[in-house]
Amino acid sequence: MKKSIVFFPVLFLSFYIFAISLQAQNAAPAEWAVCSACHTIGKGKLIGPDLKGVNERRDQKWLLSFIKASQTMVQNGDPIAVQLFEEYNKIPMPNNDLTDEQILGILTYIKNYDENAQAETVATAVQDETHSSENMETESAIRMHRQKYGPGNTQPTFIVFIILLIVALVDLIITRIISAKFIHIIIILVSFFVLGEIVYVEAKALGRQEGYSPDQPVWFSHKVHAQQNKINCFYCHSNAMESKSAGIPGTNVCMNCHNVVRSGKQTGTSEIDKVIESWNTGKPIKWVRVHNLPDHVFFSHAQHVNAGKRDCQECHGPVEEIDRITQVNSLGMGWCIRCHRNTAVQFQENGFYQEYINYHEDIKSGKRIRITVDDIGGNNCQTCHY
Repeated sequence: MKKSIVFFPVLFLSFYIFAISLQAQNAAPAEWAVCSACHTIGKGKLIGPDLKGVNERRDQKWLLSFIKASQTMVQNGDPIAVQLFEEYNKIPMPNNDLTDEQILGILTYIKNYDENAQAETVATAVQDETHSSENMETESAIRMHRQKYGPGNTQPTFIVFIILLIVALVDLIITRIISAKFIHIIIILVSFFVLGEIVYVEAKALGRQEGYSPDQPVWFSHKVHAQQNKINCFYCHSNAMESKSAGIPGTNVCMNCHNVVRSGKQTGTSEIDKVIESWNTGKPIKWVRVHNLPDHVFFSHAQHVNAGKRDCQECHGPVEEIDRITQVNSLGMGWCIRCHRNTAVQFQENGFYQEYINYHEDIKSGKRIRITVDDIGGNNCQTCHY
Protein backbone atom coordinates (compact mmCIF):
# COMPACT_ATOMS: atom_id res chain seq x y z
CA MET A 1 0.00 0.00 0.00
CA LYS A 2 2.80 2.37 0.93
CA LYS A 3 4.53 1.62 -2.37
CA SER A 4 1.37 2.53 -4.22
CA ILE A 5 1.09 5.82 -2.39
CA VAL A 6 4.47 6.88 -3.79
CA PHE A 7 4.30 5.02 -7.11
CA PHE A 8 1.07 6.56 -8.38
CA PRO A 9 2.11 10.21 -7.82
CA VAL A 10 5.38 9.46 -9.62
CA LEU A 11 3.45 7.80 -12.44
CA PHE A 12 1.09 10.78 -12.61
CA LEU A 13 3.99 13.22 -12.80
CA SER A 14 5.59 11.16 -15.54
CA PHE A 15 2.40 11.26 -17.62
CA TYR A 16 2.09 14.99 -16.88
CA ILE A 17 5.61 15.60 -18.20
CA PHE A 18 4.88 13.43 -21.24
CA ALA A 19 1.72 15.45 -21.94
CA ILE A 20 3.66 18.71 -21.66
CA SER A 21 6.20 17.36 -24.15
CA LEU A 22 3.45 16.47 -26.63
CA GLN A 23 1.88 19.89 -26.23
CA ALA A 24 5.27 21.55 -26.77
CA GLN A 25 5.73 19.61 -29.99
CA ASN A 26 2.44 20.99 -31.36
CA ALA A 27 3.03 24.52 -30.06
CA ALA A 28 4.73 27.21 -32.11
CA PRO A 29 8.47 27.40 -31.40
CA ALA A 30 9.66 30.70 -29.94
CA GLU A 31 11.52 31.54 -33.15
CA TRP A 32 8.29 31.40 -35.17
CA ALA A 33 7.05 34.62 -33.56
CA VAL A 34 9.68 36.61 -35.50
CA CYS A 35 8.76 34.80 -38.73
CA SER A 36 5.05 35.45 -38.20
CA ALA A 37 5.63 39.21 -38.27
CA CYS A 38 6.14 38.87 -42.05
CA HIS A 39 4.69 35.48 -43.00
CA THR A 40 1.48 33.49 -42.65
CA ILE A 41 0.74 29.79 -43.02
CA GLY A 42 -2.12 29.30 -45.43
CA LYS A 43 -3.51 32.84 -45.08
CA GLY A 44 -1.89 34.43 -48.10
CA LYS A 45 0.94 36.91 -48.54
CA LEU A 46 1.82 39.32 -45.77
CA ILE A 47 5.13 41.17 -46.06
CA GLY A 48 6.75 37.98 -47.30
CA PRO A 49 5.33 34.88 -49.00
CA ASP A 50 2.80 32.45 -47.57
CA LEU A 51 4.83 29.60 -46.06
CA LYS A 52 2.24 26.87 -46.49
CA GLY A 53 3.89 24.03 -48.42
CA VAL A 54 7.34 25.64 -48.30
CA ASN A 55 8.87 22.29 -47.28
CA GLU A 56 7.63 20.81 -50.54
CA ARG A 57 8.51 23.82 -52.72
CA ARG A 58 12.10 24.25 -51.56
CA ASP A 59 15.00 21.97 -50.75
CA GLN A 60 15.81 21.75 -47.04
CA LYS A 61 19.46 22.70 -47.55
CA TRP A 62 18.38 25.78 -49.53
CA LEU A 63 15.90 26.76 -46.79
CA LEU A 64 18.56 26.49 -44.07
CA SER A 65 20.91 28.78 -46.00
CA PHE A 66 18.20 31.27 -47.00
CA ILE A 67 16.73 31.65 -43.50
CA LYS A 68 20.18 32.24 -42.01
CA ALA A 69 21.44 34.74 -44.61
CA SER A 70 18.98 35.57 -47.36
CA GLN A 71 20.74 38.76 -48.47
CA THR A 72 24.02 36.91 -48.92
CA MET A 73 22.26 34.54 -51.31
CA VAL A 74 20.73 37.50 -53.15
CA GLN A 75 24.14 39.16 -53.50
CA ASN A 76 25.61 35.86 -54.70
CA GLY A 77 22.99 35.70 -57.44
CA ASP A 78 20.94 32.71 -56.29
CA PRO A 79 18.06 32.78 -58.82
CA ILE A 80 15.27 31.85 -56.37
CA ALA A 81 16.52 34.27 -53.71
CA VAL A 82 16.78 37.09 -56.27
CA GLN A 83 13.29 36.32 -57.59
CA LEU A 84 11.76 36.46 -54.10
CA PHE A 85 13.65 39.68 -53.30
CA GLU A 86 12.34 41.34 -56.47
CA GLU A 87 8.80 39.98 -56.05
CA TYR A 88 8.40 41.31 -52.52
CA ASN A 89 9.41 44.91 -53.18
CA LYS A 90 13.09 44.38 -52.33
CA ILE A 91 12.33 44.30 -48.60
CA PRO A 92 15.35 42.46 -47.13
CA MET A 93 14.77 39.60 -44.72
CA PRO A 94 17.17 40.11 -41.78
CA ASN A 95 19.85 37.50 -41.17
CA ASN A 96 18.80 35.10 -38.40
CA ASP A 97 21.09 33.85 -35.67
CA LEU A 98 19.48 30.40 -35.58
CA THR A 99 20.92 26.92 -35.39
CA ASP A 100 19.96 24.22 -37.88
CA GLU A 101 17.88 22.58 -35.15
CA GLN A 102 15.92 25.77 -34.51
CA ILE A 103 15.23 26.27 -38.21
CA LEU A 104 14.17 22.64 -38.61
CA GLY A 105 11.82 23.18 -35.66
CA ILE A 106 10.21 26.10 -37.49
CA LEU A 107 9.91 24.07 -40.70
CA THR A 108 8.36 21.16 -38.80
CA TYR A 109 5.85 23.53 -37.20
CA ILE A 110 4.95 24.92 -40.64
CA LYS A 111 4.56 21.41 -42.05
CA ASN A 112 2.33 20.23 -39.19
CA TYR A 113 0.45 23.51 -38.76
CA ASP A 114 -3.21 23.00 -37.89
CA GLU A 115 -5.21 26.18 -38.42
CA ASN A 116 -8.13 24.96 -36.28
CA ALA A 117 -5.84 24.14 -33.36
CA GLN A 118 -4.36 27.64 -33.46
CA ALA A 119 -7.67 29.47 -33.81
CA GLU A 120 -8.37 29.74 -30.08
CA THR A 121 -4.86 31.10 -29.32
CA VAL A 122 -5.06 33.67 -32.08
CA ALA A 123 -8.56 34.75 -31.02
CA THR A 124 -7.35 35.36 -27.46
CA ALA A 125 -4.44 37.44 -28.70
CA VAL A 126 -6.68 39.51 -30.94
CA GLN A 127 -9.03 40.35 -28.07
CA ASP A 128 -6.16 41.98 -26.19
CA GLU A 129 -5.09 44.10 -29.15
CA THR A 130 -5.89 47.81 -29.09
CA HIS A 131 -4.41 48.96 -32.39
CA SER A 132 -5.87 49.02 -35.87
CA SER A 133 -7.51 45.87 -37.24
CA GLU A 134 -5.23 45.69 -40.28
CA ASN A 135 -2.20 45.37 -37.99
CA MET A 136 -3.72 42.73 -35.68
CA GLU A 137 -1.70 39.80 -36.96
CA THR A 138 1.67 41.53 -36.71
CA GLU A 139 1.01 42.95 -33.25
CA SER A 140 -0.31 39.59 -31.98
CA ALA A 141 2.87 37.95 -33.22
CA ILE A 142 5.00 40.50 -31.37
CA ARG A 143 3.02 39.97 -28.18
CA MET A 144 3.38 36.19 -28.51
CA HIS A 145 7.10 36.63 -29.17
CA ARG A 146 7.58 38.51 -25.90
CA GLN A 147 5.74 35.81 -23.96
CA LYS A 148 7.90 33.04 -25.41
CA TYR A 149 11.07 34.35 -23.78
CA GLY A 150 12.16 34.46 -20.15
CA PRO A 151 11.82 32.23 -17.08
CA GLY A 152 8.07 31.87 -17.53
CA ASN A 153 8.64 29.27 -20.22
CA THR A 154 10.64 26.85 -18.11
CA GLN A 155 9.55 27.56 -14.56
CA PRO A 156 6.77 24.91 -14.29
CA THR A 157 9.01 22.21 -15.77
CA PHE A 158 11.88 23.27 -13.50
CA ILE A 159 9.68 23.02 -10.39
CA VAL A 160 8.27 19.61 -11.41
CA PHE A 161 11.72 18.11 -11.90
CA ILE A 162 13.04 19.63 -8.67
CA ILE A 163 10.17 17.90 -6.81
CA LEU A 164 10.86 14.62 -8.64
CA LEU A 165 14.55 14.85 -7.78
CA ILE A 166 13.87 15.53 -4.08
CA VAL A 167 11.28 12.73 -3.81
CA ALA A 168 13.64 10.26 -5.50
CA LEU A 169 16.59 11.19 -3.27
CA VAL A 170 14.54 11.11 -0.06
CA ASP A 171 13.08 7.69 -0.88
CA LEU A 172 16.46 6.32 -1.97
CA ILE A 173 18.31 7.46 1.16
CA ILE A 174 15.69 7.64 3.94
CA THR A 175 12.21 6.18 3.40
CA ARG A 176 13.14 3.36 0.98
CA ILE A 177 9.51 2.71 0.10
CA ILE A 178 10.34 1.67 -3.47
CA SER A 179 12.83 -1.19 -3.35
CA ALA A 180 13.79 -1.08 -7.03
CA LYS A 181 16.73 1.36 -7.02
CA PHE A 182 16.85 1.60 -10.82
CA ILE A 183 13.64 3.68 -10.65
CA HIS A 184 15.38 6.22 -8.41
CA ILE A 185 18.45 6.27 -10.63
CA ILE A 186 16.41 6.87 -13.79
CA ILE A 187 14.42 9.70 -12.18
CA ILE A 188 17.60 11.30 -10.76
CA LEU A 189 19.50 11.12 -14.05
CA VAL A 190 16.59 12.45 -16.11
CA SER A 191 15.98 15.24 -13.57
CA PHE A 192 19.65 16.32 -13.61
CA PHE A 193 19.65 16.32 -17.41
CA VAL A 194 16.46 18.42 -17.70
CA LEU A 195 17.48 20.82 -14.92
CA GLY A 196 20.93 21.23 -16.46
CA GLU A 197 19.41 21.99 -19.84
CA ILE A 198 17.07 24.60 -18.33
CA VAL A 199 19.92 26.27 -16.43
CA TYR A 200 22.03 26.37 -19.61
CA VAL A 201 19.24 27.85 -21.75
CA GLU A 202 18.31 30.48 -19.15
CA ALA A 203 21.94 31.40 -18.44
CA LYS A 204 22.58 31.80 -22.17
CA ALA A 205 19.62 34.18 -22.37
CA LEU A 206 20.86 36.46 -19.57
CA GLY A 207 21.22 39.99 -20.84
CA ARG A 208 19.42 39.21 -24.10
CA GLN A 209 16.31 41.21 -24.92
CA GLU A 210 14.96 39.49 -28.01
CA GLY A 211 11.23 40.16 -28.02
CA TYR A 212 11.59 43.26 -25.80
CA SER A 213 8.89 45.82 -26.56
CA PRO A 214 8.47 48.35 -23.73
CA ASP A 215 5.56 50.71 -23.27
CA GLN A 216 6.36 54.20 -24.53
CA PRO A 217 5.16 57.53 -23.07
CA VAL A 218 3.57 58.35 -26.44
CA TRP A 219 1.97 55.77 -28.70
CA PHE A 220 4.10 56.09 -31.82
CA SER A 221 3.58 54.07 -34.99
CA HIS A 222 6.49 53.44 -37.34
CA LYS A 223 3.99 52.00 -39.80
CA VAL A 224 2.08 55.28 -39.99
CA HIS A 225 5.21 57.42 -40.30
CA ALA A 226 7.62 55.28 -42.34
CA GLN A 227 5.24 53.37 -44.60
CA GLN A 228 2.01 55.35 -44.95
CA ASN A 229 3.60 58.81 -44.89
CA LYS A 230 6.90 57.73 -46.50
CA ILE A 231 9.10 59.53 -43.96
CA ASN A 232 12.72 58.49 -44.42
CA CYS A 233 14.38 56.82 -41.42
CA PHE A 234 17.15 59.42 -41.41
CA TYR A 235 14.72 62.29 -41.03
CA CYS A 236 14.15 61.30 -37.41
CA HIS A 237 17.32 59.27 -36.80
CA SER A 238 19.64 61.76 -38.45
CA ASN A 239 22.71 60.72 -36.46
CA ALA A 240 22.77 57.18 -37.89
CA MET A 241 24.94 58.19 -40.86
CA GLU A 242 27.63 59.98 -38.88
CA SER A 243 27.47 58.83 -35.27
CA LYS A 244 27.78 55.80 -33.01
CA SER A 245 24.13 56.14 -32.00
CA ALA A 246 21.20 56.62 -34.35
CA GLY A 247 19.69 59.04 -31.86
CA ILE A 248 16.13 59.63 -30.70
CA PRO A 249 14.56 62.75 -32.24
CA GLY A 250 13.74 65.68 -30.05
CA THR A 251 10.26 67.15 -29.81
CA ASN A 252 11.27 69.92 -32.23
CA VAL A 253 11.60 67.30 -35.00
CA CYS A 254 8.11 66.00 -34.25
CA MET A 255 6.72 69.53 -34.32
CA ASN A 256 7.96 70.10 -37.86
CA CYS A 257 4.87 68.13 -38.89
CA HIS A 258 2.66 68.17 -35.82
CA ASN A 259 2.63 71.93 -35.70
CA VAL A 260 0.03 71.41 -38.42
CA VAL A 261 -1.04 67.76 -38.00
CA ARG A 262 -2.96 67.79 -34.72
CA SER A 263 -5.03 64.60 -35.03
CA GLY A 264 -4.35 60.99 -36.09
CA LYS A 265 -6.72 58.43 -37.59
CA GLN A 266 -6.01 55.82 -34.92
CA THR A 267 -5.46 57.83 -31.74
CA GLY A 268 -7.27 61.08 -32.44
CA THR A 269 -5.70 63.99 -30.57
CA SER A 270 -4.77 62.16 -27.34
CA GLU A 271 -1.23 61.11 -28.28
CA ILE A 272 -0.31 64.13 -30.41
CA ASP A 273 -1.42 66.36 -27.52
CA LYS A 274 1.38 64.80 -25.44
CA VAL A 275 3.91 65.89 -28.08
CA ILE A 276 2.48 69.40 -28.16
CA GLU A 277 2.53 69.58 -24.35
CA SER A 278 6.21 68.58 -24.39
CA TRP A 279 6.92 71.38 -26.85
CA ASN A 280 4.97 73.99 -24.91
CA THR A 281 6.47 73.09 -21.52
CA GLY A 282 9.98 72.40 -22.71
CA LYS A 283 9.98 69.00 -21.02
CA PRO A 284 11.44 66.28 -23.26
CA ILE A 285 9.52 63.08 -23.93
CA LYS A 286 11.17 60.23 -22.01
CA TRP A 287 11.28 57.57 -24.72
CA VAL A 288 12.31 54.09 -23.63
CA ARG A 289 15.22 52.65 -25.59
CA VAL A 290 14.37 49.29 -27.18
CA HIS A 291 17.72 48.04 -28.54
CA ASN A 292 20.44 47.89 -25.89
CA LEU A 293 23.96 46.45 -25.88
CA PRO A 294 26.24 45.71 -22.90
CA ASP A 295 28.64 48.48 -21.87
CA HIS A 296 31.68 46.46 -22.98
CA VAL A 297 30.42 46.31 -26.58
CA PHE A 298 31.23 49.02 -29.10
CA PHE A 299 28.79 49.45 -31.97
CA SER A 300 28.68 52.25 -34.51
CA HIS A 301 25.65 53.01 -36.68
CA ALA A 302 27.87 55.11 -38.95
CA GLN A 303 30.16 52.13 -39.58
CA HIS A 304 27.26 49.90 -40.59
CA VAL A 305 24.87 52.36 -42.25
CA ASN A 306 27.25 54.81 -43.90
CA ALA A 307 30.39 52.79 -44.60
CA GLY A 308 28.77 49.35 -44.74
CA LYS A 309 25.63 50.46 -46.61
CA ARG A 310 23.44 48.17 -44.48
CA ASP A 311 19.68 48.67 -44.37
CA CYS A 312 17.94 49.40 -41.07
CA GLN A 313 15.72 46.33 -41.50
CA GLU A 314 18.66 43.93 -41.42
CA CYS A 315 19.08 44.49 -37.67
CA HIS A 316 15.77 46.03 -36.64
CA GLY A 317 13.38 43.99 -38.77
CA PRO A 318 10.63 45.46 -40.98
CA VAL A 319 10.00 48.48 -38.75
CA GLU A 320 7.97 50.19 -41.47
CA GLU A 321 5.39 47.40 -41.23
CA ILE A 322 4.60 47.50 -37.51
CA ASP A 323 3.21 49.98 -35.05
CA ARG A 324 5.01 49.04 -31.87
CA ILE A 325 8.76 48.48 -32.14
CA THR A 326 10.16 45.26 -30.73
CA GLN A 327 13.66 43.78 -30.76
CA VAL A 328 13.41 41.01 -33.34
CA ASN A 329 17.03 39.79 -33.25
CA SER A 330 19.15 38.64 -30.31
CA LEU A 331 21.98 41.13 -31.02
CA GLY A 332 24.21 38.54 -29.34
CA MET A 333 27.85 37.93 -30.17
CA GLY A 334 27.09 34.82 -32.25
CA TRP A 335 24.49 36.72 -34.25
CA CYS A 336 26.95 39.50 -35.06
CA ILE A 337 29.81 37.13 -35.92
CA ARG A 338 27.61 35.09 -38.24
CA CYS A 339 26.53 38.26 -40.03
CA HIS A 340 30.16 39.37 -40.40
CA ARG A 341 31.09 35.99 -41.87
CA ASN A 342 28.23 35.90 -44.35
CA THR A 343 27.83 39.55 -45.35
CA ALA A 344 29.68 40.79 -48.42
CA VAL A 345 31.22 44.25 -48.13
CA GLN A 346 30.16 46.70 -50.82
CA PHE A 347 33.67 47.38 -52.06
CA GLN A 348 32.80 48.84 -55.42
CA GLU A 349 32.40 52.63 -55.55
CA ASN A 350 32.75 52.91 -51.80
CA GLY A 351 35.40 55.38 -50.74
CA PHE A 352 35.63 53.95 -47.24
CA TYR A 353 37.35 50.80 -48.54
CA GLN A 354 39.66 52.37 -51.11
CA GLU A 355 42.73 51.69 -48.94
CA TYR A 356 42.29 47.92 -49.31
CA ILE A 357 44.36 47.87 -52.50
CA ASN A 358 45.16 44.15 -52.50
CA TYR A 359 41.53 43.17 -52.13
CA HIS A 360 40.53 45.51 -54.97
CA GLU A 361 43.15 43.89 -57.18
CA ASP A 362 41.93 40.41 -56.21
CA ILE A 363 38.41 41.35 -57.25
CA LYS A 364 39.54 42.81 -60.57
CA SER A 365 41.63 39.73 -61.37
CA GLY A 366 38.79 37.37 -60.48
CA LYS A 367 40.74 35.81 -57.61
CA ARG A 368 37.93 36.85 -55.29
CA ILE A 369 34.28 37.43 -56.09
CA ARG A 370 33.47 39.14 -52.82
CA ILE A 371 34.98 40.38 -49.56
CA THR A 372 33.25 39.70 -46.26
CA VAL A 373 33.38 41.77 -43.08
CA ASP A 374 35.38 38.94 -41.53
CA ASP A 375 38.03 39.31 -44.24
CA ILE A 376 38.74 42.93 -43.28
CA GLY A 377 38.97 42.23 -39.55
CA GLY A 378 35.34 42.62 -38.54
CA ASN A 379 35.53 39.60 -36.24
CA ASN A 380 38.71 40.62 -34.43
CA CYS A 381 38.06 40.92 -30.69
CA GLN A 382 39.37 44.49 -30.47
CA THR A 383 36.97 45.67 -33.17
CA CYS A 384 34.05 45.60 -30.74
CA HIS A 385 35.78 45.17 -27.36
CA TYR A 386 38.76 47.52 -27.45
